[in-house]
Amino acid sequence: MFTTLAGKALVPVGLAVSGFMVVCCLILYSVIREDLHRSEIVHATNLADTILKSTRYAMHKSDREMLATIIRNVGEQKGVDHVRIFNKKGIVTFSAKAGEINRQVDKNAEGCIVCHKGSVPVTNLGTMQQARTFRNPEGMDVMAITAPIYNGLDCSTAACHVHPPDQKILGTLDIGLSRAELNRSLKLLSIQMIVFTLMSLILTIGGVTALLMRNVFLPIQRLRTYIDSATIKTDIPAPPPHLPHDLDIIAANYYKVIMKSSIKKENSE
Repeated sequence: MFTTLAGKALVPVGLAVSGFMVVCCLILYSVIREDLHRSEIVHATNLADTILKSTRYAMHKSDREMLATIIRNVGEQKGVDHVRIFNKKGIVTFSAKAGEINRQVDKNAEGCIVCHKGSVPVTNLGTMQQARTFRNPEGMDVMAITAPIYNGLDCSTAACHVHPPDQKILGTLDIGLSRAELNRSLKLLSIQMIVFTLMSLILTIGGVTALLMRNVFLPIQRLRTYIDSATIKTDIPAPPPHLPHDLDIIAANYYKVIMKSSIKKENSE
């Protein structure tokens, strides 16, 4: 196959097109996956902000029952893995899971070490730094956001429980969302892109092969058949019609050469 002109022309084209399509699809998949991941972080951050704003009134009124109800209702939503609030000492004070309340949070854990890696805890983090991904005890992928609860003027002057104005962080909200739906979407996307790539390769290589066969290889085969026939037969046939321009010139010149050779041969006899 590789010794023929068709093989030498079609195989490199097929390999080049295949490589180009695979690289493009891998780059596109990577970009889409990164964009979905950023959108997931933005969604979790907005949800965390909504929870903080919803619970702020209950905190000002020191209504622990209302605060616990809000946390529990959010935790019951589909796709929410956990919702909890822990104080500055790292003790869980509110949680959608009753078993987590009063539990000490490990400051060396993945969600805490970002702020507590130094001697002085970091009080300001960007959106991407707040996010983390891990597997829960059930083996499910989770994307969590850690949002600090900042001390404000309305907090430091509240009648219910006064916080010193120089205390920047009152506690931390930790919310985790299941990544099952995202992983399912990415898996479906990868299957669709594989199917799309295979279809594109088949159509592209098939189209290129058909065009080359029609415009190049078949005319060359006709020219070769004509030359073989003219070499064997005593009567010289006319060049085949409707050849591409370059091949038509080759066939005409060959015909002229054969005719001159035949005339010289007849004259010599």
